[in-house]
Amino acid sequence: MELWMDLFNFATLPFYWGQYEPEEGRPNQQNLMAAAQFLKKRGVTIKGHPLCWHTQTAPWLLDLTNEEILERQLMRIRRDVTAFKGTIDAWDVINEVVIMPVFDKYDNGITRICKDLGRIRLIKKVFEEARNANPGATLLINDFNTSQAYEILIDGCLEAGVPISAIGIQSHQHQGYWGLEKLQEVLERFSHFGLPLHFTENTLISGHLMPPEIEDLNDYQIPDWPTTPEGEERQAREVVEMYTALFESPYVQAITTWDFDDDNKWLGAPCGLIRKDNSLKPAYVELHKKIREEWMTREDLTTDAGGNLELTGFAGDYQIRCMGETREISIKKAPQENHQEIVMG
Repeated sequence: MELWMDLFNFATLPFYWGQYEPEEGRPNQQNLMAAAQFLKKRGVTIKGHPLCWHTQTAPWLLDLTNEEILERQLMRIRRDVTAFKGTIDAWDVINEVVIMPVFDKYDNGITRICKDLGRIRLIKKVFEEARNANPGATLLINDFNTSQAYEILIDGCLEAGVPISAIGIQSHQHQGYWGLEKLQEVLERFSHFGLPLHFTENTLISGHLMPPEIEDLNDYQIPDWPTTPEGEERQAREVVEMYTALFESPYVQAITTWDFDDDNKWLGAPCGLIRKDNSLKPAYVELHKKIREEWMTREDLTTDAGGNLELTGFAGDYQIRCMGETREISIKKAPQENHQEIVMG
């Protein structure tokens, strides 16, 4: 946790419905609240993920009619967003909705109601419920699909008046690094909506890459997927290049590393910044240099004859200490720019 806290200021907590409320009416609110309060006391911004998703959803929904499923979904959003208001004020409201109505791996309640209502109607209902529960919350739509289909869906949502605060873009790169060309192309296409972009699930591998013929990443299941010295050096180069490009972008507001360590992570992939024994990979070391040394401003300054001083720094909150007193200031974004203070997790 100390290693995590020394690098990040933004955390995503798991609200997967099937795990959070495996039995109807008995949500795991106490444990998640304890985790959220622990992080908030340490100055960490927290996001809940996700409120509506067809995968890892509550199995007991299958016993209900579509009308009842929708009712429970909206009730779940109202209950959880209200309960965590002030502690968690950012949510991935709906996840991977491009594929949601055609998802056919297994039957589930959320795909059923998405087929029934259609994507945009469902999105509008869940977003409006979240907005009513917490009018000041940051509400995201989130997807791994970066094709034109996602653009068209977002455009339709905005036309329908869906209160989207930011666009979430997943970037699980188990089959290889996107590279700057694709990254810039994605940034250009999704920036035209004028909304902040969050790179919500960023994965870069430090072992062998997943074979390119695998269409669904979940289909690649192997007993052991080790990190390697050459893979770690590659991962470090890619992390620095990608995160620098995202930090420089006027449209990117947040970056989330997925996952932090290699122990028991999604698909067993060696995608963490630290190894299973908590030792640091080169990617951690290099990213730490960027965040803590290059992208943060620490200076000793002397006032002029009038008692004034001038500071240039990245947007964000600063403490000024002078003659035993401390004051806090904020450097805001310039009026001509579209981006806000970046948070990373």
